[in-house]
Amino acid sequence: MTNFNDLLLFFTIYSFLGWAMETIFASINERKFINRGFLSGFFCPIYGSGAVLILWSSKLVANVFENHLTALIISLLFSVILVTVLEYITGFLLEKFFNCKWWDYSDNAFNIQGYICLKYSLLWGLMTLLLQQVVHPAIAEVIFSIPLSVRGYLAVFMLLYFMADSVKSIIDTLDLRKVILDASNISSNKYYEKIIQYKRFFYAFPQLLILNAGIINRDIRSILNEKMDKIKVELKSRFLQ
Repeated sequence: MTNFNDLLLFFTIYSFLGWAMETIFASINERKFINRGFLSGFFCPIYGSGAVLILWSSKLVANVFENHLTALIISLLFSVILVTVLEYITGFLLEKFFNCKWWDYSDNAFNIQGYICLKYSLLWGLMTLLLQQVVHPAIAEVIFSIPLSVRGYLAVFMLLYFMADSVKSIIDTLDLRKVILDASNISSNKYYEKIIQYKRFFYAFPQLLILNAGIINRDIRSILNEKMDKIKVELKSRFLQ
């Protein structure tokens, strides 16, 4: 875990696994494919970041406590705190930077400003235990079996990819926010097209709220629902012909 390339590869794998887990769960609930995550690609960086923090903290704790059970318990508690803080900071920074509320746990008990809540912190704890005891040992064995030079090339490729995807996603989000806040000054057709163009954000974050946009947020949902209804009608008419 001391090699930057290996850390980046672990970050990539767990970002993908987090995306896959979120996407499968959301797709089953909505009965359609939902591409979860802020990025365009198949990755949720908060899971990758959380996993790397968990692995780093567990190694740190293991060096301090010799007893395995004590080290495991302390590591779990420390990891839950770290990942919960990460989720809070991520939600806070996303809101301040984009002036959008990306998720909201306000309806859950023991929440802090809607960014974090006890329910999901406990879930992080369960995932931490699974990661440390089951998932990571198997993945680490596979990663370390790859030649060092190949791991280096993979790491560089993924770093460039994440940089490009992050820049694109940030530009898309800022463009979407600008269109929504300037809705009264653009044509309805252009507004409609932009909402459909960036619909992945609203599907990925069902509680996405553009702050200070008032009733416009509800208008966005109606546009998306209307679009889906039109698609359903069109498909139905084709099959019946």
